[in-house]
Amino acid sequence: MDNRLDDRDIAILATLCREGRIAKTELAARVNLSPTPCWERMKRLEKAGLIRGYRAEIDLETLGPHVQVFVTVELESHKAESFQLFERTVARMQAVTGCWAIGGGYDYLMQGVTRDVSSFQELMDGLLESRAGVRRYYSYIVTKPVKDLPPALGLLG
Repeated sequence: MDNRLDDRDIAILATLCREGRIAKTELAARVNLSPTPCWERMKRLEKAGLIRGYRAEIDLETLGPHVQVFVTVELESHKAESFQLFERTVARMQAVTGCWAIGGGYDYLMQGVTRDVSSFQELMDGLLESRAGVRRYYSYIVTKPVKDLPPALGLLG
């Protein structure tokens, strides 16, 4: 598929990012299309892999006590095998909700959610004991969410 997106494709994606459960007829009205062409565009975007799924956004505060933490990680070695070992290890850790290889002073940025600080420390102790090659890490506990939105797709198209 040609991955060039027109304004309506971007409008469909942007709306679905904010409202994944929107009715198809409402989505079509918002992007100024009739339902069938809108549905066909959605299916094309799904088939192309631009839409990978639909998820619920959970309010963790309502769910119960938790700690959200971002962690920068530096590895001991910068060989391909070291990166692969670390990535395999992190992929198995349920409390790690996101992990990105990054450029700059650190190798990875991890995001995790645990019940409390003690649980977070157990998570990090487990990572260190796993021999995943971590040289050092720095933790940043989220004290309050300020902004958490999907990307502004119109700026990318």
